Amino acid sequence: MMATNDSVGILNSAYLAVEYLDSFLPQNPLQQPFKNAWISMLNNYTKFQIATWGSLLVHEFSYFFICLPGFVFQFIPYMQKYKIQQDKPETLEKQWRCFKTIMFNHFFIQLPLICGTYYFTEYFNIPYDWDLMPRWFVIVAQCFGCAVIEDTWHYFLHRLLHHKRLYKYIHKVHHEFVAPFGMQAEYAHPLETLILGAGFFIGIVLFCNHVVLLWAWVICRLLETIDVHSGYDIPLNPLHLLPFYGGARFHDFHHMNFIGNYSSTFTWWDKIFGTDSQYQSYVEKTKNQEHVKEKKTK
Repeated sequence: MMATNDSVGILNSAYLAVEYLDSFLPQNPLQQPFKNAWISMLNNYTKFQIATWGSLLVHEFSYFFICLPGFVFQFIPYMQKYKIQQDKPETLEKQWRCFKTIMFNHFFIQLPLICGTYYFTEYFNIPYDWDLMPRWFVIVAQCFGCAVIEDTWHYFLHRLLHHKRLYKYIHKVHHEFVAPFGMQAEYAHPLETLILGAGFFIGIVLFCNHVVLLWAWVICRLLETIDVHSGYDIPLNPLHLLPFYGGARFHDFHHMNFIGNYSSTFTWWDKIFGTDSQYQSYVEKTKNQEHVKEKKTK
């Protein structure tokens, strides 16, 4: 009990400290337009419409908007130096096949789940009101907590799906593309969508105190999964500021090698269980090859 009280005290102190620092930041110019749009949404649509169709729109718009840069990169010669597997370019035929599967999963697997959002918010009495919306830094902390939980679920269930008795029936679909691209992030067998997707909801059940967290976490999760599947290691990627973030090279190796690097976001589970050993050997080998190449050019 004392340990719990100490933890609560630390969290309260951290909250007050961040709130104090936040008071020195300039006013966000987007806050008032966002507030007006949010209140207008509440005045013009029912909670069911917001939770269902609003969530669907947030997911679909975010997914394809975040995919757009990676899609455009394939037509820009300058960006090809950042492509990880340069010998395996994207093709429109593969992308079209990927798109059709994704749309099936979105509307026949994910949409029925999204339809339960309203009942989830009603059952747990989760508010929609603007005045009850958490501060931005609380939402950021909640999204980070959701990411840690999802990453843990993803590591162990993803590793299980690679078991030789299961792989060919479910996870093999996702590995049809040895060189991934952004839109392929949710290209998967319907069962995999349900199995690995379940990890998305655990943090929501634990942390959700406003419907805005649902949408914020959707956007954060899509940013991460599309980035690691992008096939491009772009310099100055802000996601690399996250502690222990795996990134595109880490996950790209998983698609290229099929073994190891099972985590979705962070690297600690692979490090703890040694399932990144082949990746570390590959990185070291690549560095040595580049070093030899540099010596020859001098």
